[in-house]
Order: sequence, then structure tokens, then C-alpha cells
Amino acid sequence: MKKILLVEDDPNLGLLLQDYLQLKGKFEVVLCTDGEEGIKAFTKQQFDLCILDVMMPKKDGFTLGKEIRKANQQVPIIFATAKAMMEDKASAYDLGGDDYITKPFRIEELLLRINALLKRVSVKDSQVQEPEPKQFEIGDYIFDYTTQLIHFNGQQQKLSTKEAELLRLLCLKKNSVLTREEALLNIWHDDNYFNGRSMDVFLSKLRKYLKEDPKVEIINVHGKGYKLIVN
Repeated sequence: MKKILLVEDDPNLGLLLQDYLQLKGKFEVVLCTDGEEGIKAFTKQQFDLCILDVMMPKKDGFTLGKEIRKANQQVPIIFATAKAMMEDKASAYDLGGDDYITKPFRIEELLLRINALLKRVSVKDSQVQEPEPKQFEIGDYIFDYTTQLIHFNGQQQKLSTKEAELLRLLCLKKNSVLTREEALLNIWHDDNYFNGRSMDVFLSKLRKYLKEDPKVEIINVHGKGYKLIVN
């Protein structure tokens, strides 16, 4: 049974979430009501995932998340808050958060996000002995993910971080479908409409970077996602 650390200062909401996740999600949920209590629990027990309210007394969720991430680089963290400002979301991800959910939210949605994160961690753990390549051959192009450079005919094209992450996913799925949802959740951590539009812009740029080799093509697969075709 997976164990979740839930840190929520609203006692009614905390108990509701704890009961629901234990009943429907079949998790063991340890409930704490402030950040100081939360970090004490985290240092004494082993958790598979943390859900942290941001606005809390004694120690806020972002501070708690930073301390948790310093102690453990792998445990998934979901921040939950009534604050919906873009800078707050950016802060959540900059601090090492894996997901961000804005109050009020449906408990069913939270459960879906928890399961998605735990599944992603499980897949990564199963692949730990087979590290993903950092350099890819794409027709006549060489893509170095570490340096974020595409090499072609003695020239280099520098990619942005998101361009490099998107091209890496396409390379790992070369000649197979990369679903739109998988790309958005892996790179943007949220498959909403605005992130989807942003990804479309990055795909257009990648097509432009790879247009000199007729053997290489990034196509849309209607209703599913994208495919990097290398003939």
C-alpha cells in the first residue's frame, strides 16, 4: 500500500481528503495540519507522495516542499492552493513540485493526478537499469540532449529547454505515436488548452529545424498525438 503525506491546515478538508483517499484510492494517508508538523512526519517515515497546502501557519507549503525536495529528490510533490497566479505555479515547479492543483478542486481529479504521478514514478523505477540515451541520430541530424544542440552539415542549432525535452520524447518514440497527453504531462505537467497551444508552437519550430533532411518528418496523428518519422 502506497503511503501519502497530506499537509492541510483546514481540518475539515484534511479529514475529507484523508478519508476519501484511504477509501477510494486505498492509500495510507498521514494527515498533518501545518508545515512544521509535516516536515517532522516526513523525516520520520517513508512516503510515496506528498500533497502540500501552500497557505499554512508556521511553515508554508513552498518552504516545506523545498525542505522535502532537499531531503529527497524523487518523491512526487503536489501543491494545493487557492492561489491561481501564474507566478505561484511557476514557484511550485521551480521548487521541484511535480504537479499543482488549484482550490476548489474535485477530489476525483486529485485522485487521478495522484495515480498518474505514481504510475510515472513506477515506470521510471522499472527503467532505472536502462538509462535513456542522451544523443540521437535523426536522419542526417545528430541531436545532443545534454547540450541541447542539433548538429547538421557542420552547423549547430541551439534549442530551448522545452524544445529539447519535446524532441527527446519524439526521439524516444521514433516512428511511433507520442500522445499529446504524454507530452504535455511530462513537459508542462498539465494538459490544459493553453499548454497545448504552447506545445504546437514548439512543434512548428522543431519542424523548421529538421526541414533540410527529406527523410525526417514530424506528423500529426489525428486524435492521438505526433510521430517523428525517420525513413
